[in-house]
This record gives sequence, structure tokens and C-alpha cells, in this order.
Amino acid sequence: MANSKPVKVMILCLLGLSLALVLTGAYDPDLLQDFCVADDTSADSVRMNGFPCKDPKTVKGSDFLFRGLRNPGPPTNMFGSLITPANVEKFPGVNTLGISMNRVDLAPGGVNPPHVHPRATEMVYVIEGTLLAGFITTNNTLFSQKLEKGDVFVFPRGLVHFQQNIGASPAMAITAFNSQLPGAQVLSVSLFGSNPPVPEGVLTKAFQIGHKAVERISSKFDPK
Repeated sequence: MANSKPVKVMILCLLGLSLALVLTGAYDPDLLQDFCVADDTSADSVRMNGFPCKDPKTVKGSDFLFRGLRNPGPPTNMFGSLITPANVEKFPGVNTLGISMNRVDLAPGGVNPPHVHPRATEMVYVIEGTLLAGFITTNNTLFSQKLEKGDVFVFPRGLVHFQQNIGASPAMAITAFNSQLPGAQVLSVSLFGSNPPVPEGVLTKAFQIGHKAVERISSKFDPK
């Protein structure tokens, strides 16, 4: 009987921990309303996941329509690509719905450069052209695949990935995300074009390059 008290204390602690775990998971991750069309025009609007909800009485069918992906854009940036988003910032109707899309236009040889989406898994569907798509795991293994028209490829959430047009003609793809705002961080732009800049000593050490190389690369990504 002398050892019964420590045993009881241990049992109570285990029960308390179990109850805490149950209560921690006792929430409804699903929507508690039919929709929440984003509306940033009123400071008094109900906020949901950082974006206010439009008054349901004022919502129209057009709030659930987005025509921004209809037409090709000129992929004339330094990467030879143009990304047209249909996320909550451009398409208020997807607010809280956990879904968004991008249109990706790529010139021959153009690349959607290595980047990450911190808040979403991505799928790419090739509409026209031939792409090389790939992602790199946390143990630095590259998984890549040549994609033709009609092919689908998936990029796990948070992993570095890319697409490149390896064909002789323009390519176009649609990407889909399980987030209304997946976020995107292009590695080269983030490291060499941040404001304020990443300390030069960090970049020279990380990439094993000299001062002149850092200056040359950074000049291409000048945030100004």
C-alpha cells in the first residue's frame, strides 16, 4: 500500500494528459458558413483567416467568377515566365475555401524558377507544350519528370520545386493549390533581392562565392 500513492498520481497525470490531447483536437476545421467572400473595404467586417467577410446580403454571382486566367500574358521577365494568380487577393470568392489556381505561361526555355509554397501542396496540369517539372526533398533528392500536354504532376507542400519549358514553342499550364493563399518564395529573389539585403558574408559563405559574384547576382534582383 505504501507505493499506491505514486501510482495513483501517475494515473491521474496520464488521464489529464489524455484529456488535454482530446480537448486540443476538439475543433471543427471545416467552414461554419457556406462562404465568406473576401471584403477589405470595411474595417467592421467579420474577419476570417485574416480576410474580412462581405455581407452575405450583398454577395452576387459575379463574386464567384474570375476571368483573369483566360488570356495568355507575355512571359517577358528575366525567367521567361509569367504567373497569373487566382488566389484570394485576386479572386475574393475563394476566401476560406482552401483552394486557388495559377496560370503559368512559359516562353521556350523559360522557367518558373526554384521556389516554395509554405502553405500548400501544388498540382500542375499541362495545357500546351512540354515541361520539365521537379522537386527536391529535404534529403536533397531530386524527383523530376518530363510532362506533355494533359499530364499532371504534384509538388509536396513546402518543398523546393520548378517547371521549365523544354519545348520549342510557348507552353502553358494550370497549377492548383489546397490554400486560398499558398504564398510563394522564389529562392534566388529572396536571397539576392531582399530588402534590406541578406548580409554579404552570409551569401559568400553559403554559396562559396566571392564578393564580386554576390554583387553581380544581386544587381539582377535589385528590389528598387
